[in-house]
Amino acid sequence: MIRPIMKDVNFLSKKSVVATKADLAAANDLVDTLRANLDGCVGMAANMIGVQKRIIAFAVGEMIVVMMNPVIVKKKKRYVTTEGCLSLTGVREAVRYEEIEVEYMDRNFVKHRGTFTGFVAQIIQHEIDHCNGIII
Repeated sequence: MIRPIMKDVNFLSKKSVVATKADLAAANDLVDTLRANLDGCVGMAANMIGVQKRIIAFAVGEMIVVMMNPVIVKKKKRYVTTEGCLSLTGVREAVRYEEIEVEYMDRNFVKHRGTFTGFVAQIIQHEIDHCNGIII
């Protein structure tokens, strides 16, 4: 189900809690909402659809990847960039890393650890910031 985009900064600035198997419907809604907004958005966190859970989804080409409970465990090559956000107006400066290593679970709650670089790494960092209540 496509959900409305949350724009309440007070809500978005709260830390999300651990997702469980009971939150799979929210993950599916997140994917549906991202697909509906792909013309102006490449990633979303669950709090952007009003769900305070640690779930992110992002597009890599035609594929949408879902990460449940993602945590960045390593970072390399710091840089500063500007980013926009579907939940916020305008663009802001953000510190990012060219390469990150992330521990997360897929939708079957199988644990993974992956290394991501470039723009995909930037998207993941932005969405994990959302999970941590960090507003760029």
